[in-house]
Amino acid sequence: MALLDADGLTHWVLTLVCSDRPGIVHAVSGAIVEAGGNITESQQFASLDTGRFFMRVQVESASSREVFERALAPVVARFGMHLTLDVVARHMRTLVLVSKEGHCLNDLLYRQRAGHLPIEVPLVLSNHPQLGGLADFYGVPFESHPVLSPGQKLEFEERILAAVEQYDIELVVLARYMQILSPELCDRLAGRAINIHHSFLPGFKGANPYRQAHARGVKLIGATAHFVTSDLDEGPIIEQNVVRVDHSQSPQQLVAIGQDEESRTLTQAVKWFAENRVLLDGQRTIIFK
Repeated sequence: MALLDADGLTHWVLTLVCSDRPGIVHAVSGAIVEAGGNITESQQFASLDTGRFFMRVQVESASSREVFERALAPVVARFGMHLTLDVVARHMRTLVLVSKEGHCLNDLLYRQRAGHLPIEVPLVLSNHPQLGGLADFYGVPFESHPVLSPGQKLEFEERILAAVEQYDIELVVLARYMQILSPELCDRLAGRAINIHHSFLPGFKGANPYRQAHARGVKLIGATAHFVTSDLDEGPIIEQNVVRVDHSQSPQQLVAIGQDEESRTLTQAVKWFAENRVLLDGQRTIIFK
């Protein structure tokens, strides 16, 4: 359903990707005017690496979706565009996957409830029961299913896909979900699943990475949010953050600093995605901030 402002106008957001060639901006702007729209924000980027053109436009208008789609259809066909049309600030239906650590989940649910994150979370799925109380605090349904065998992993992934269908999920967030998704599930969720991990990879793998980092005297701690692909932790990067540390901090303090960065980085990536600001350009992302 369209969200109307006090003047009865709908604020639309349009994103498009196509091969770069002359006349794209002129054609898109003309179609928007034809549909009775007024451009309030516009960003564009032409990739010299891939020869593709990216654009994000916000428009205010009293016209319906059908009017915009009809006006834009000839432009889409002419330039071979992949185009999306959405409503600004619409809450994106988001499924969150977790394990035992709750810092990222807490940040997502708090900011969603505070109105700072345009998502709707109908369900949290986990392979452990520990975070059920946290989800309940925010009034979000929670399910836990053990993943201790290949058969249970298959059942859990089937539940993920069933939830995606059941709730018409648009985004899946791995908020410190400590299981590797199968290549088949990665393919099914391509371009709409975001993961978070600490910045030490591939240097400090496995258990206690912060203790390993402390032992090596690292000077930077950070986090990376990226799209999920079958190549573990190598999907297109959406956001990264770092903070300086020194020898005076204990492993426990490094964990606290790292978790803050993970929460901040994941939430920012989710916000940009939900606002239709993230576009894929091969193995990298275009972010219209």
